[in-house]
Amino acid sequence: MTDVQLGMPALPAKPYPEEVHARLTADAAELIGRYPVARSALLPLLHLVQAEEGFVSPTGIRFCAEQLELTTAEVTAVATFYTMYRRRPAGEYHVGVCTNTLCAVLGGDQIFAELQEHLGIANNETTEDGRISIEHIECNAACDYAPVVMVNWEFFDNQTPESAKLLVDDLRAGRAAVPTRGARLCSFKDSARILAGFPDERPGAVDESGAGGAASLAGLRLARGEALPGTGGTRVVSPRHEGARHEDARHEEPRNEEPRHEGGSAEGTGQEGTEA
Repeated sequence: MTDVQLGMPALPAKPYPEEVHARLTADAAELIGRYPVARSALLPLLHLVQAEEGFVSPTGIRFCAEQLELTTAEVTAVATFYTMYRRRPAGEYHVGVCTNTLCAVLGGDQIFAELQEHLGIANNETTEDGRISIEHIECNAACDYAPVVMVNWEFFDNQTPESAKLLVDDLRAGRAAVPTRGARLCSFKDSARILAGFPDERPGAVDESGAGGAASLAGLRLARGEALPGTGGTRVVSPRHEGARHEDARHEEPRNEEPRHEGGSAEGTGQEGTEA
């Protein structure tokens, strides 16, 4: 009989070692306790097991199924639907290059092609030293900074092929790489644990996260009638609380005009007058 490979994890799987299982069970109980229905904790649990191994393994799927009293098929269906759950081990730094429309036309496709050649790996592969894995991402939700690269889900904006290659070289060499926005980098496994819902224990890391950058807030500032930096104070859009003429027009009494109808008198009745 032909052995057909469907790209699914091989099941049944071995359980975690006893010490790992006990530690993850305690974490899972905390996550499950946050939801009124246990199976609602599946997504955080998948991040939890990904934090353990760097991907969602068959053992991780078995663990999630046991904790939530689901079948491994139900867990696998979810784990293979969402692209943030990896099916093979990620590197310590997982590099995602946006190749969706805007990033692609602004250079994302070129960045991704040159990074693969530079690192000697293809999509969803990891370098031999285990430091870098690479993946093309459909959208990083940061179109106003295109083209965008993410490392362990932290933003590196306005990239070029040269800057992206320098970035991965720094990561492989252990040199500091500071995201354009957000907290300083941690490992892929550590970021998965944070995504599972556990606090970032690094001092000051939460405060580093910040808010939207200038490009993201430009539309809001224009809507408020504020001047953008470098525009010399020129307002592109008037603020809503100004423009009194619009307010006056809105409250102006309607003119009492006779309705106009086709082919008849001003009254529009279509009847002849009765005056003598």
